Parts: sequence; C-alpha cells; structure tokens
Amino acid sequence: MADQPNSPDSSARPDSREPNWERAALERIALAAVKEQRAARRWKIFFRFAFLAVFVLFAFALIDFSSDSKFSSSGRHTALVTIDGEIAAGVNANAEDINTALDAAFDDDGTAGVVLRINSPGGSPVQAGMVYDEIRRLRAKHPDKPLYVVVTDMCASGGYYIASAADKIFVDKASIVGSIGVLMDGFGFTGLMGKLGVDRRLHTSGENKGFYDPFSPETPKMDAHAQALLDQVHAQFIKAVKDGRGKRLHETPDMFSGLFWTGEKSVELGLADGYGTTDTVARDVLKAPDLVDYTVKESLTNRVARKFGAAVGSAAMKALTAGGASVSLR
Repeated sequence: MADQPNSPDSSARPDSREPNWERAALERIALAAVKEQRAARRWKIFFRFAFLAVFVLFAFALIDFSSDSKFSSSGRHTALVTIDGEIAAGVNANAEDINTALDAAFDDDGTAGVVLRINSPGGSPVQAGMVYDEIRRLRAKHPDKPLYVVVTDMCASGGYYIASAADKIFVDKASIVGSIGVLMDGFGFTGLMGKLGVDRRLHTSGENKGFYDPFSPETPKMDAHAQALLDQVHAQFIKAVKDGRGKRLHETPDMFSGLFWTGEKSVELGLADGYGTTDTVARDVLKAPDLVDYTVKESLTNRVARKFGAAVGSAAMKALTAGGASVSLR
C-alpha cells in the first residue's frame, strides 16, 4: 500500500482558539483604556472641585478682611480692640495695627468708650512703647472717651506697659499681671566648640562690632554694657507705669523686680482697678452694651502661611540664624 501523504503538522494549522485570544486581548486593552479615561476624568473633576474650594475660601477670607478694615458702626457703642499674643513687629499684635485700630475707634462719633482687651506675655519694648504713647495721645485728644483695659488670661511685661496707659484696668481674679522687667537672652556655644575642636574666626572693623556673638566668649565689658542697656530700658518701663498709674500704685520693693501676681493681688497693689470682662465693662461701666470690633485682623497671606506652618518654620530659621540676643519685655 502506498504510503499516505503525511497530514499537515498540527502546529502548522491555525489554532481555532487564536481569534478568541485576540478578541479577549482587545477587550482587555479597550477595558483598560476605558478605566484609565474614567480615572483621568475623576481626577480632573477632583482637581476642579479642589480649585473651586480653595478659590471660595480665599474669596471669603478676602471679604472678611475687607469688611473688618472698614471699622463701620451704627449708633452709640463700645469700641473693642484686642491684643492677643506676643507684641512685636511682623506678628498680629504689632504697634502699627494696634494704633490703626485705636485711632479708628476713637475717631468714630458713635464710640462711647474703648475697651482694649489684652492677653499677652509681653514682647518688644519699642512696640509696647509706641502703643503706650499713642494711647496717651488719643486720651488727651478725646477726653470724653475713656479707654479701659480688660485683662483675660495674662497681661505681663510689655502687655502691662501698654495697659498702664489706660484710664482703668479690669482683671479676672486669676489673671496674671505684672512682670515689670526687661530681659536679654541668648546662647553661648564656646564650650561646645572647644569640645568639637572648632575655632571661631570673627573679623570686625569696630572693637565692639561682635558684641554678644554667641560663638565668642563673653567679656566683663560686654556684660556691663548689656546690663546698663537693660537698666535704662527698665527705668523707662518703670516711669511709664508710674506716670500711667500715679497714686493708685501701692509700691512694694518687689513691684518692679519682674515678679507677677494674680489679678486679685494686682488690685491690692494698685496695678489694676477692679474686676470685669469686656461685656461687663461695656454694659455696666460705659453703659454702651453694643460692641464693635475695630481690631485689624490677620492678613490673608499670614493666615494661609500660619495654617500651613510657614510661620513656625520662619521662627525656627530666625532662631537658628539670628546669632545674637534681643531685648524684650516678657
């Protein structure tokens, strides 16, 4: 029998399943493309909503800031200005903003009196002195509009410097009041540098240009000069308090030593006049219970920076790079 011709090898024949594989592969590719498009669409929608939300927040912040800066009022009222936190340039409680608010409060014809609400540990003697002087000027210009300070948690050092310019000071029994003193603080790294084998190479064109350099040893001359500077600022502080409080002060040996007291004790010492809150002073003392807030609010940029921690980072950088000491009332 003649040999049958060999049948074609099965591997050479097209696999009957191949078209199904192609179709399945195409379906998978198409499905992946659809999913990718859906994901891209979702992200696009998300970013649109996120942008819209941020835009709305910025808009509200701007509206809030602009409305606060108008100092609008209607009728007889008590003007409120708030000092909260450290008193220094570049922060919320800076002299420029505080004085702007005080000027607007006194200039309003509907203002029966001004309540300066203070919750501050102190700060810059320059900033505190600028506010003190402005209060004295405004009181002389508007003798019919008293200014009362209301202390909440704390009115210490630079905060009390400002408060002493008021007609009266009202506290809570547990408030912290006083700390009439000045300090200059810093750090010295000479011991650490010696252990690490680091030499400080500082060249100056003036004998005292490197004064209080933290990487150089302190000398008796530097210490004496710093103490003289502090004593002079302290004397200015004491004079401001005595001029503002006058005969109401019951002076003790510790009054100007930097100690602080409770609100209850501060009334006994004549550092404060009585107890009260913003509402009670407006209602019972000024007889004008309606409050209008003249406080200059935090700027939009600072508000956003604070929310994201930029202010903290800036403060840390200043602490690391300042390289010297600062005088403060706190």
